[in-house]
Amino acid sequence: MLDGHHVALIDDDPAVRASLTQTLELAGFAVSAFESAEQALAALAAGLFGVVVTDMRLPRMDGLTLLQRLRQRDAGVPVILITAHGDVGLAVQAMRAGAYDFLEKPFAPERLVEVTTRAMEKFALSAEVQSLRQQLAAQRGIEAQLLGRSPAMQTLQRQVQQLAATSADVMIIGETGTGKELVARCLHEHSARRERHFVAINCGGLPESLLESELFGHEMGAFTTAARRRIGKIEHADGGTLLLDEIESMPLTFQVKLLRVLQERKLERLGSNEEIRVDVRVIAATKADLQAMSAQQTFRSDLYYRLNVAVLKLPPLRERREDIPLLFEHFMLQAAARHGREPSAASATLSQQLMSHDWPGNVRELRNAAERFVLGLSADSLIAPAAAAPLTLPQQMDQVEKALIEQALKAHRGRMSAACEALGIARKTLYDKLARYGIDVDAYR
Repeated sequence: MLDGHHVALIDDDPAVRASLTQTLELAGFAVSAFESAEQALAALAAGLFGVVVTDMRLPRMDGLTLLQRLRQRDAGVPVILITAHGDVGLAVQAMRAGAYDFLEKPFAPERLVEVTTRAMEKFALSAEVQSLRQQLAAQRGIEAQLLGRSPAMQTLQRQVQQLAATSADVMIIGETGTGKELVARCLHEHSARRERHFVAINCGGLPESLLESELFGHEMGAFTTAARRRIGKIEHADGGTLLLDEIESMPLTFQVKLLRVLQERKLERLGSNEEIRVDVRVIAATKADLQAMSAQQTFRSDLYYRLNVAVLKLPPLRERREDIPLLFEHFMLQAAARHGREPSAASATLSQQLMSHDWPGNVRELRNAAERFVLGLSADSLIAPAAAAPLTLPQQMDQVEKALIEQALKAHRGRMSAACEALGIARKTLYDKLARYGIDVDAYR
């Protein structure tokens, strides 16, 4: 069966055609040979070939005309031209017209294999990029905002879809850079509150003296510099959504005031005795373990339990490595549009580095790497020096497999039978893999 790794070889000389076909087949390529460009075009119309190798001088339609016809139909198929000594000038013209490379007769068989191999790698990379862009274009709704097809992201997308339709307060837990604000905005934009305000406030970005005024507002004359009435963030979010980011950094003295608002949905501006009713959905975002903080009395336990109704846990990027190519492509296209650059494709080496990096800065770090790539910075500067030598394919597959097993155990609270069913593997196979990766099942119970 023909596939995208097939080579179309075109030469009108039977002996040369047979020799080149044998050379390529011995190198592991599947080859279909044609004696004319017209014959090849009929087969090429099906888009079943990864690389075209053609002689420049052919009866009727020559190699340059064939190149032009192929470029009009599919510019992604690499075309390698075989030229006689006197045709080098014509071959250079063909390179300007979009040919991948040319070989001047006579050439060593190894040279043909080398050029064809590179062209096939280019085709495979272009096909992968096209597939990623098609996936991005096909995304709709929540999937278009929360990108990823890993099991962890599919679970998160379903949870956001379910919670968006409610007015329940939500707590979002995730490491720095995992996209907590993006998830909060997604909850708002897919809810009945979408027509009202989405108000985000960073609890760690304001001094304690300003926090109460920012959240509750104040009346004119409430304090020395209060020259006029000011509506606070909570009141501004009435009918909409309020995001309290880095809520773990909110001062303890203020947490009790927030708790009252959450319980009663009423507030008083500074300098006023009038209670104001507010209909607001509160989303709290944190990178900290609030339960542990409440046990240590560094976060109010009553506020923690008030917020701990609907919880969304965002997976770090290292636990969903299969999403990295799609995300990198997405950020690269965004950066290319922003800087007026033509988007290009990441090399196989760079893709391997992206997949093997641990991404301590998560999605934010990946976005920055894509921006640097579009700006043309060297590959060495795309990823932080902490990245070790690129992992081999088996090592990368092991990392992905380990992450999937850990996700299944976490989702099913360490129940082996349920995890086996979710993963589609036998119980003995799972035990073998647990031992191999050093996974402690008790940690998930």
